[in-house]
Amino acid sequence: MSMYSTISDGIKDAMRNKDRERLAALRDVKSKLMLEATKTGADGDDIPDATVLAILTKLFKQRSETADLYAEQGRADLEAEERAQAAVIVEFLPQPLTEEEIKAEVAAIIAETGAASMADMGKVMGIASSRMAGKADGKVIAGIVRAALNS
Repeated sequence: MSMYSTISDGIKDAMRNKDRERLAALRDVKSKLMLEATKTGADGDDIPDATVLAILTKLFKQRSETADLYAEQGRADLEAEERAQAAVIVEFLPQPLTEEEIKAEVAAIIAETGAASMADMGKVMGIASSRMAGKADGKVIAGIVRAALNS
């Protein structure tokens, strides 16, 4: 079952359970997915899971940053709403990798590619970003790759 179908099923379940917060979050996700589908001319079910994952990651990050902004402004009501929506979105994301798992994956990629210096960072980052998409933040990956290539 595709991620798009899983989200559609989540919307149906939220409707049946009358869970308004969950329904609002999932409808927003689906609207972003449908927008992407219209850009590419694809049907909703034809959206690759990698694209769905990228959109979910982006939406989660936006919700988290917005919640932090509302917290700074003392708007607890809006912060709670954003955090609730972020919690719904994170359910559809893969389990994030630990720093140790990222280091192990980066070490394996460096060994595969024969990277030896910072000149090879782009090559390593390209592979690492695609393998760990949605499972690790790009900034964290870049820091670990940089540290590994500098040592």
